[in-house]
Amino acid sequence: MSEARKGPDEADESQCDSGIESLRSLRSLPEPTPATGSRPSDGCSPQPWTHPPSSSKEPREKEDGDGERADSTYDSSSLTEPLPLLGDPEAEDPAPGSSLPSARALSPQQLEAFTYISEDGDTLVHLAVIHEVPEVLFYCLALLPQEVLDIQNNLYQTALHLAVHLDQPNAVQALVLKGASRVLQDRHGDTALHVACQRQHLACARCLLEGQPEPGRGTSHSLDLQLQNWQGLACLHIATLQRNQPLIELLLQNGADIDAQEGTSGKTALHLAVETQERSLVQFLLQAGAQVDARMLNGCTPLHLAAGRGLSGISSTLCEAGADSLLLNVEDETPQDLAEDPLILLPFDDLKISGKPLMCVD
Repeated sequence: MSEARKGPDEADESQCDSGIESLRSLRSLPEPTPATGSRPSDGCSPQPWTHPPSSSKEPREKEDGDGERADSTYDSSSLTEPLPLLGDPEAEDPAPGSSLPSARALSPQQLEAFTYISEDGDTLVHLAVIHEVPEVLFYCLALLPQEVLDIQNNLYQTALHLAVHLDQPNAVQALVLKGASRVLQDRHGDTALHVACQRQHLACARCLLEGQPEPGRGTSHSLDLQLQNWQGLACLHIATLQRNQPLIELLLQNGADIDAQEGTSGKTALHLAVETQERSLVQFLLQAGAQVDARMLNGCTPLHLAAGRGLSGISSTLCEAGADSLLLNVEDETPQDLAEDPLILLPFDDLKISGKPLMCVD
């Protein structure tokens, strides 16, 4: 069962679900009444609508799991203002036989459904992704302007964040094509690409990196792959911590800086790879061009970390790649000072004792 479908006691706090069970809002909303001061619709351009006071509730403020207060800054009437495309005769209609209405035949009730905001801040686009209803999603994408696609819910997630979180590459591709922003950050500072790296959804990451919006639907600016979340991690750092070599390779192919430092202690991907204690990952990054003597803010190189942790195999790999075992950190310590067996760090491979060669064993 999808995490997005869990009950209130099981829901992941990083994910925003809805109380709407079947997206029946296109037909099931109560009869709307014109907002004060508005005129009846002339059938050409949509008018703002509100429900009678008895059936309307203001979006309430919500406190999330971290104690942060967040509420939606949008209401139904604010969403009707940027919807000129609803009256566009060239707007796409649903497929033949679909139960969805034509773009040229939207009633006020149906328009209200398109401008719906749940108490969790979710729009109809969010809900179509959460409930995995691609027909509704694609219909919304054909009608709604790009600004609506970028609305963030109470957890500051866009529909694109949710599509990646739920591993829906087709939805990700469609949202990117229609101009959804790939640089908006959620409450943790994560972009959709950060989420793809955390969840290890390679297909979604590929859509985000290689997709471009169609003409007139947003800018075709490239992603900032060095953008960090609130923990100071860029996407490459997250992929390294996940030990996902295909994802790391995809990021590097699309311009990620292999020597970028994370924002808390200045570690590069190579430092993080050493901390995973996975020798093959260290070798992979070295072969990809990682700087072997990159320094943290405290002056430590990857070899300092490996030596201090007693990782003899990784220490040997770094030394073979040219790591300097005599570099000082801010505490005037060299990797040799930190190593349990300093002989492992000596730049020789033919040392012998009593005529017997020294062997390095992991």
